Amino acid sequence: QVQLVESGGGLVQAGGSLRLSCAASGRTFSSYTMGWFRQAPGKEREFVATIRWSGGYTYYAGSVKGRFTISRDNAKNTVYLQMNNLKPEDTAVYYCAAGDAPARSVLFSTRGYDYWGQGTQVTVSS
Repeated sequence: QVQLVESGGGLVQAGGSLRLSCAASGRTFSSYTMGWFRQAPGKEREFVATIRWSGGYTYYAGSVKGRFTISRDNAKNTVYLQMNNLKPEDTAVYYCAAGDAPARSVLFSTRGYDYWGQGTQVTVSS
């Protein structure tokens, strides 16, 4: 079992930055692939970024590549999402997720992740 708690959301102006954190409980955190997803009102939850257990593999959605950075600290059981140059279209609830070695075919899908946090709101004003 893994429990996830996100923090760091808030209101920011376009062009600004935020860093989201996701604290995980459970002794096997370091073995999980960790992902960030987001969901805007009236839209489906969408993939943002993912990082494999070792931190050596990361992947980003095209809409955030070059602006967002995912990282993890296995010693602290924490995964981060640094978000720079934020845009109004980044406004959403951001969710942290953990998956037990998801296959590449579902790595960018909600189906690849078994545990989810409660979400943190990010609002970007224009």
